[in-house]
Amino acid sequence: MNAAKILITGASGFVGEALVFKLLVDKKFRPVAAVRGASRLHGLCPVVPFDLTDAQTLPVLTDIDVVIHAAARVHVMSETATDALTEFRKVNVEGTLMLAQRAADAGVKRFIFISSIKVNGESTITGKPFMSDDTPNPSGPYGVSKHEAEELLKKLGKDTGMEVVIIRPPLVYGPGVKANFLSMLNALSKGIPLPLGAIRNQRSLVAIGNLVSLIVTCIDHPAAANQTFLVSDGEDLSTPQLLRRLARALGKPARLLPLPECLLMLAAAVLGKQAVVRRICGSLQVDIGKNRQLLGWTPPVNMEKALRQTAGYYQERQTK
Repeated sequence: MNAAKILITGASGFVGEALVFKLLVDKKFRPVAAVRGASRLHGLCPVVPFDLTDAQTLPVLTDIDVVIHAAARVHVMSETATDALTEFRKVNVEGTLMLAQRAADAGVKRFIFISSIKVNGESTITGKPFMSDDTPNPSGPYGVSKHEAEELLKKLGKDTGMEVVIIRPPLVYGPGVKANFLSMLNALSKGIPLPLGAIRNQRSLVAIGNLVSLIVTCIDHPAAANQTFLVSDGEDLSTPQLLRRLARALGKPARLLPLPECLLMLAAAVLGKQAVVRRICGSLQVDIGKNRQLLGWTPPVNMEKALRQTAGYYQERQTK
């Protein structure tokens, strides 16, 4: 019997590429990479062009068993679009539904949607983590678009019988991470003093290896059908704790100044960076008990090891 064929969209992205490599190593499933633009996956597995805004580029899915949809218009800190929500909807809602409808029409058994914790909200009260069955409270245009896509996918699943699995990750990190996490690595590596030593929050993160592990589990686990899962490393850290661990992994001192949060927010108001500072200072915790109970899944990658791998990769690239 042939191994199930899995189509991964966004396969040249941070999550999608890591997922393809995992499937290639495990050899349990046959990945097909759907990419927009160049990809280093050519020659390793079948690669097909793909653009969520163009129906003509959607791949043929008649021989696909499971679609893992990781492609998206991603959240950015400095949005430039005049109507950001409309732009997010074009890709994350309309494009996703177009792909899912084609998958259902082709007889695809399961559609796994990589959503975002922003569907739950922007922050939590410390000690009261988000749960997968909480009432959604999406944050910003990106979170709203992901929530709308989730609701339409669930309706499509009910109407067609295609199984829908939703996974909402928080901040994902690992070798090759970019955006804010890369900024932290840069600052720590250069020994730049950071005024974050007095923050007393708790945040959930997920290593790329742990996210990929959960996605792979959801490919064929019977209990995953039509469920929503949150995911994390199973260990929450304050911002200063994260910075100290990263600094240790880099072999650098963490120069953290204990500036009171009220002064941080005042400076942020002057610079127009309130949203950034609120994210840095606020708590965002997720509960992954459902994953353990329903799937028997626990994070296979230790956070300390994952941070070391991330720091090591960063340092290797700095020397090249």
